Amino acid sequence: PGTFAMQTQFNPPIKATITKPFYIGVYEVTQKEWKTVMGSLPENTKTEGDNMPAQEVSWNTATEFCQKLSNMPDEKASGCVYRLPTETEWEYACRAGTNTLYFFGDDASKLGEYAWFRPNCESAVHPVGTKQPNPAGLYDIYGNIYEWCSDWFTNIPGETVDYKGPSQLVGGIKIIRGGSIQGSHTNSGSNFRAAAPVDGPYDALVGLR
Repeated sequence: PGTFAMQTQFNPPIKATITKPFYIGVYEVTQKEWKTVMGSLPENTKTEGDNMPAQEVSWNTATEFCQKLSNMPDEKASGCVYRLPTETEWEYACRAGTNTLYFFGDDASKLGEYAWFRPNCESAVHPVGTKQPNPAGLYDIYGNIYEWCSDWFTNIPGETVDYKGPSQLVGGIKIIRGGSIQGSHTNSGSNFRAAAPVDGPYDALVGLR
C-alpha cells in the first residue's frame, strides 16, 4: 500500500492512495498458463508458443480466466482470488516508486532495453521476460502486448483512495495500459492509457498480467 502521483496522459497529476496490499503477475499471462485454465488458446492468436503471452483476449474472457483460475482446487485451497488490476494498481506497480515518464527515467532512447515495441520487435510478439524488468521485478510492462485493467475508461477524480471507477458505464470501453509491439515511444510509458471495447474487435494486441 501507499500514495503516489498518478500521472495519466492529458490529465494533471492525481494523488492516488492504495490502502490494501496486492499481488500482481511478474509476467504477462502466458499461453501455457492460459491453456491450463481455459483449455485452448484465445481465438485469433497471432504467434503461438508456451512462453508467448496470451493475446487477442477480450476483457470478458480475461475476467473469465481470473474466475476459473480462482476456482481451481489448488488455488481455492490456498485462498487466492484472482482479478484484473485496477488502473491505479497497475500504474502503481508499473512506476515502482518512480515519478518519471518511464520507470527508468525520461530518456526514451532506453526503451528498447525494457520493451518489445514497434522499432525492435520485427512485427511479432516475443516470449515473456526477455527484456529487463522494472524496479519491482515486473517484465514487459511497456511492451509486447497491452494489458487489461478492471476499470471503465472515464476521467479519474483529482484525489482517490482505492479507486475502482464506476460499476457500469453505458456504451463504455475498458482501460488497457502499458505498450505493445504496435506502439512507439509516444504510446508506451507509465502514464499512457488507452481503451478497447470489452468484446472487441481489436486494433491492438491485448492480454493480461
